[in-house]
Amino acid sequence: MWIVVLFDLPTNTKKERKAASGFRQKLIKDGFTMFQFSVYTRHCPSRENAQVHIKRTKDNLPPYGKVAFMMFTDRQYGMMEVYYATKKTDTPRGPQQLEMF
Repeated sequence: MWIVVLFDLPTNTKKERKAASGFRQKLIKDGFTMFQFSVYTRHCPSRENAQVHIKRTKDNLPPYGKVAFMMFTDRQYGMMEVYYATKKTDTPRGPQQLEMF
C-alpha cells in the first residue's frame, strides 16, 4: 500500500513558512519521501499500517492550507508513468520486502 500526501500551504509570513517547514520535516521523520514539490509518498505493508501513518500526519496538520491523502495498492502505484521533461523515467520502486522463515 502506498500513501501519497499532497499539500498546498501558505508561506507568506514567517510563521506560515515555519509551519510549512515543520510539516514537511514531520513527514520526512515519519518515513515519507519527496516525489515532487508538495507531494510526498510512503510505502506501507498494509492498509492498517497506512491508516496509522495517515492519522499521525493528520495530528500534525498546520493551521492553514490544504492537505490531501490518497492510498494506492502496489500494483496501481506500479502502473504510474513518470516523465522528466519529455523523457520517460522508471517508476519509483518500493522498498524490498524482507521475508523471515
